[in-house]
Amino acid sequence: MRQADFAQGARIGVLTTQPLGRVLDYRAPEGGCCLGDYVEAPLGPRRVLGVVWGPGDGAFDAARLRPVGRVLDLPPMRDELRAFLIRAGDYTLTSLPAMLRLATRAPGLGDPPASRRVYRRGHGEPERMTDARARVMDALDAMGGGALTLAELTQAAGVSASVVKGLVAQGIVAEVEAPRDTPFPHLDPALPGHALSAGQQEAATRLRAAVATGAYGTTLLKGVTGSGKTEVYLEAVAECLSHGRQALVLLPEIALTAGFLTRVQERFGARPGEWHSGVTQTERRRVWRMVAEGGAQLVVGARSALFLPFRDLGLIVVDEEHDTSYKQEDGVLYNARDMGVLRASLCSAQVVLASATPSLETWANAEAGKYARLDLPARFGAAELPEMQAIDMRAEDLPSNRWISPTLQGAVAARIGAGEQALLFLNRRGYAPVTICRACGHQIGCDDCDARMVEHRFLGRLVCHQCGAEKPIPQACPSCKAEGKLAPVGPGVERLAEEVAEHFPDARVAVLSSDLFASARALKAQIEAIAEGGADIIIGTQLVAKGHNFPLLTLVGVIDADLGLQGSDLRAAERTFQLMRQVAGRAGRAERPGMALLQTFQPEHPVIRAILSGDEEGFWRAEAAEREAAGMPPYGKLAGIILSAPEAQPVFDHAAELARRDGPLRAVGAVVFGPAPAPIARIRGRHRVRLLVKAPKGAALQPALSRWVRQLRQPPNLRLVIDIDPQSFF
Repeated sequence: MRQADFAQGARIGVLTTQPLGRVLDYRAPEGGCCLGDYVEAPLGPRRVLGVVWGPGDGAFDAARLRPVGRVLDLPPMRDELRAFLIRAGDYTLTSLPAMLRLATRAPGLGDPPASRRVYRRGHGEPERMTDARARVMDALDAMGGGALTLAELTQAAGVSASVVKGLVAQGIVAEVEAPRDTPFPHLDPALPGHALSAGQQEAATRLRAAVATGAYGTTLLKGVTGSGKTEVYLEAVAECLSHGRQALVLLPEIALTAGFLTRVQERFGARPGEWHSGVTQTERRRVWRMVAEGGAQLVVGARSALFLPFRDLGLIVVDEEHDTSYKQEDGVLYNARDMGVLRASLCSAQVVLASATPSLETWANAEAGKYARLDLPARFGAAELPEMQAIDMRAEDLPSNRWISPTLQGAVAARIGAGEQALLFLNRRGYAPVTICRACGHQIGCDDCDARMVEHRFLGRLVCHQCGAEKPIPQACPSCKAEGKLAPVGPGVERLAEEVAEHFPDARVAVLSSDLFASARALKAQIEAIAEGGADIIIGTQLVAKGHNFPLLTLVGVIDADLGLQGSDLRAAERTFQLMRQVAGRAGRAERPGMALLQTFQPEHPVIRAILSGDEEGFWRAEAAEREAAGMPPYGKLAGIILSAPEAQPVFDHAAELARRDGPLRAVGAVVFGPAPAPIARIRGRHRVRLLVKAPKGAALQPALSRWVRQLRQPPNLRLVIDIDPQSFF
């Protein structure tokens, strides 16, 4: 029996998930409780989830304190996780209740252990196959031997319960009673992995040695696309598991999960736990509990997996660490890459940051010696890096409503004629970014945002990419009522698909864009079909740049390589460089040589020249020198302040008064710029104003920001958000 830290009736401080901003005082329940215990706490008429955070502060009359209801049957929150939530909250200027919500995002944590009726794949095939039955079997096959409740199965397959019951009667689907939460199958780190090249073996040996120390450290694993970084860091996972510790692998895109899980299963003999938005609520609860109890050795997940209650976390891998999706842009604004390093430092774990094109922050930390660095400069096996060339669009004879140059057309024709695949890359979803009236010049915008609506012709809708609002494509201009005068301006991937169909009428075309798939499962199925040769020409957005392996793909054509260089974004050059190198790396990943052709109107631009030359270190050094001279990250600090309200003038007035009262910021050497209307000045009906704070690298910026914004009382309808280390300036 455990020894209670707080005896029955003792004053305790409980942190709840409610937005109250502080720890609340209660009395310990019958039998006492321990530091870190998850408890059910009364709050008004409700009972809410909380964690025993320490002794109460004593500011309230003890006679008025209510006892917590009960201690939940969960392992207590470990000290390192409590410290992580505190440190992460201090860094991002986020309240502790909001941080706790991140760490308890699983349903029914307070429910007692129970069994449930679940359904898993049985044996054989149905007597008569129908579309509905096929969807049920596909949903269960996707679980890899796992099980679903009836509600989850019918929702995943889009069928009625009677379809499932019919398959149960035939034995095709098995209906069983199972414990609500069970440990995951054992992963065997002793199983042999893939044969490694000499370079891979050296990197894997060094990573294994780092993990074996049981101490904190961060390593940049930099390898060209196709160099086998995954196989190398899986060896680090094996080392971690062999010491009885847990590992976490973060991926930037759910669509990458299926192929990665297959590789993990091949390497360790079983599937790990998964944590992302595509996982069912039942499975989320199981993963959370098993991570806490030690019943999950490895979790593969999205950025929020970083807040799971690991019992003994020994390794964090951040794959494609440069990817912008690791930055949470709403709610709690955090960067999972940076928070992963923080968490590892608190629990004596190793971090592997893997990328072909690392972020400048990571590159600079490796240059400064804060991070170790391992390089894989060659592709695995017979594969060679693709040749890269620019197509100077100023010399191409191309009509104004066409975007595939004659040079690129010829290259595509040659590749598909040889039985290979070509990828045309354009980082714009939909059919056209602007719809304009040729009679009056009106551009169709969103009713609630200062943003143009994007035509999605495949869906027959206009969509706002800021707030998600949709409306039918009108027949007449909403402004002048002229009919037949609305025209699309500029290309999106859907419009590109139309042009491809005209040039290559016999080719099989696949469009990969996140808005064209109803579920992550459908997207995974399309990616797998393409990898098996199910398309001749692939048209895609940045979704295709993230880790996919298409063995027959030998040509990548970038339609508008200059697109990301427009505007004044601090990271425009870095992101364009990363994206172009990543998407070019999809070509020639097997035995056949690959080529990447970049259509550009600025072939002499320094970023385009750096992409073509492959002089990555030269590019990073030049970019670092510019940032350092300007005092910009990673050689200085930035914080974005976004204020919004239903009316424009009050929010601008509040921002202007804040800018005038900049004493707390000047005290630490910081400067405030603005206020200025946000580039998209209205979203969801709220007018938005931005301030930008710049400070020296060593400045105590967060405390100064807290003092600064507290000087003014906030109007009730005004919302103020502080974004530390902003990645987006919209």
